[in-house]
Amino acid sequence: MGSWQDWTRRLKALRQETYALLLACRDERTPWYAKLTAAVVVAYAFSPIDLIPDFIPVIGLLDDMVLVPLGVVLVRWMVPAQVMEDCRLRAESEFEQGKPVNWTAAVVIVVLWIGLAYLSYLVVRGWF
Repeated sequence: MGSWQDWTRRLKALRQETYALLLACRDERTPWYAKLTAAVVVAYAFSPIDLIPDFIPVIGLLDDMVLVPLGVVLVRWMVPAQVMEDCRLRAESEFEQGKPVNWTAAVVIVVLWIGLAYLSYLVVRGWF
């Protein structure tokens, strides 16, 4: 196992790479299917709601440690190399200036989860 500093460095690199994927979603050189996949990976990574809740010991954190990196690798394979490199450089410079905050994305994610919860409620009640 690595040291705490090593884990912290890797976590920061994963956050920065995930933010680079968000930037790739906005780039017109990125194919539509890569944008869609990147949007799903970024939304899952930044979403407060997980597939497996974090409070469940070991397994709760394991989904974040497996699904997000696998999604990042998949999207990096789909996005053209030059686009990814440009987005990484932009992400690095924005992280150096301070952690970027995207309130629009946060609101969209929260609204999406509320909508899904309401839809689930309707399905359970038999109204849909």
